[in-house]
Amino acid sequence: MVPNCKDGVSVDQRVREAGLRPTRQRVALADLLFAKGDRHLSAEELHEEALAAGVPVSLATVYNALHQFTEAGLLRILAVEGSKTYFDTNTSDHHHFYIEGENKIFDIDSGPVEVRNLPEPPEGMEICNVDIVVRLRPKRNV
Repeated sequence: MVPNCKDGVSVDQRVREAGLRPTRQRVALADLLFAKGDRHLSAEELHEEALAAGVPVSLATVYNALHQFTEAGLLRILAVEGSKTYFDTNTSDHHHFYIEGENKIFDIDSGPVEVRNLPEPPEGMEICNVDIVVRLRPKRNV
């Protein structure tokens, strides 16, 4: 049986529709990514999940698949903390909270975020998206 994504489309079909060949490893990784709803994962976290699920895959293969999924429009990439990169299964325009020290990232509910006075883009360019990451930390006792 081929697993389904949250929208009822098979993982195999979703990979095909993105223009990628549905290899066993891609389908297994896509199943881990998309079967649990909207998620934010690093390559290392997905690699750990894959190994725990019995999917024999190298970290390099996970990185390659994540970047292929991103280029195909299946994922959004979020650079949050220096070299720390997360992959978001929710590709709609939205913003994020990031809890410093815990390396947790989650969506900001749509609504009150407003961006004003953006700079003019360089000649021949247009703004296609604005990503806002609001960094959080526990309140300090005063």
